[in-house]
Amino acid sequence: MQKSHSILLVSFFWLFILSISISFGQVDSLPKSIGDSLQFREDSLSTLSTKPKFLNDTLEWDLNPKRKRNFWRAGAQWFLAQALPASFNRFITKDPYSYISFQNFLDHQRFSAWDWDDNQFTTNQIDHPFHGQIYFNAFRSNGYNFYQSSLATVAGSYIWETAGETQHPSINDLVNTTFGGILMGEMMHRVSRNILARNRTDHNRLGNEIVATIVNPINGLNRFLDGKWGKKIDDYYGADSSVITAEVDLGIRRFDAKEGDFLNEGKNAFYGRLRFRYSNGDHNYKRPFDQFSVNLELGNGDSSFINAVNVHALLYGAKFFKSQKGDHYGTLNAHYDFYNNDAFFYGAQSLNYNWLSEFRYKKGNRLNLSVGAGAVVLAAVPDPYLLYGASRNYNYGPGASYRFRGDLMILNRFMLSADYNGGVFFTISGTDSYYVLHGLNVEASLRLYKRWSINLSSGYFNLQGHFRDQQYPDFNREYPYGRLSVGYNIFF
Repeated sequence: MQKSHSILLVSFFWLFILSISISFGQVDSLPKSIGDSLQFREDSLSTLSTKPKFLNDTLEWDLNPKRKRNFWRAGAQWFLAQALPASFNRFITKDPYSYISFQNFLDHQRFSAWDWDDNQFTTNQIDHPFHGQIYFNAFRSNGYNFYQSSLATVAGSYIWETAGETQHPSINDLVNTTFGGILMGEMMHRVSRNILARNRTDHNRLGNEIVATIVNPINGLNRFLDGKWGKKIDDYYGADSSVITAEVDLGIRRFDAKEGDFLNEGKNAFYGRLRFRYSNGDHNYKRPFDQFSVNLELGNGDSSFINAVNVHALLYGAKFFKSQKGDHYGTLNAHYDFYNNDAFFYGAQSLNYNWLSEFRYKKGNRLNLSVGAGAVVLAAVPDPYLLYGASRNYNYGPGASYRFRGDLMILNRFMLSADYNGGVFFTISGTDSYYVLHGLNVEASLRLYKRWSINLSSGYFNLQGHFRDQQYPDFNREYPYGRLSVGYNIFF
């Protein structure tokens, strides 16, 4: 049960650096012939129509390169991810839970030893996933594949929970560190590889290397140890065919968490959003994380500056059939959702199976529809009647998730989109209860000039808590909002 060591700020710092670098510099650093051939449109699962020109014309890069595995270095970095925080807790902060022993580890091997912890919401839902990605990238950045690195994340989380502290191992920490660590770790690995792939030429090589190291510090460290940092890339990076599209939005929003009437009773505040989408070209629905998207929303005047973090990652997909006007897919997706606003806070990891249909009508017109349902692995939802331990005021439980998204693009200039996220969750740690979540956003975007657009959106969040004991009244918390922003888009 790692305590918060300012990892929350670090995690959002790398997202900020990543989005700004992609939006304002990195894409333009690509050779023009490559950039022109990688025109990927939002939310498409279709394969790229053309490979980069240099791949067609030359055999400079091995298209399926294998990196040499370095088990001892991977194991050492994995071990240090355990040893350094344990030593800090023991010798610097002198945490009473840090006086561990081998007997402590043996006692925690019993199933009855496992419990639920009382850490703060952001510690459990943000800090633990960030720590999990260190376990993941210790192996991923040393030549191991996605599945092997995922096993290392499971092992790292389990060892910490059973041997890192004297208190009971935590069920929720095992889930959050493992699930969130795999999602964040593979994202950081893929994006850093995409950035380094731009070093096919000498143009902005040092800048790309710095940004890639910020995104994935362990990979940057390994490149330094191998003597490759800042130098020409090898086949593994040169063969990367992924594309990232990004958008930065800045504007104002109006919201109300008390009266449910944001038009008359709401307040105005600054609003910002960073979004990026990743696609790995020809393999973009067969391998884990060949498609994923990240959404980060922030603003002042609310209970938290960070209002939302959403990660949607493709695990596997298959094309079922092709109609005259479109393509139809089935996909398995992993989702990470984090909300924190004046009305409520909420965090969850889920797995959904989605049906996706993509329709095309002449050039510049398209309609994408996606509907899915699945299981919530674990959700954290507020409980006004609970004080579990020192600081936990929320319940934990699994449940069901259901989602819908639709995008209509007209003349490659105007887009209308609707996004719904719903779920039901049953408490297994906390006050006996169940919850229902609704989240809906409708947005219209108009491209005004080149990469600049204006965006208008409206939506609401609604969380209902139903408690079995009559001494605890049910609650219904609403958060309606409207937003107006100017966006800078890489591809629109």
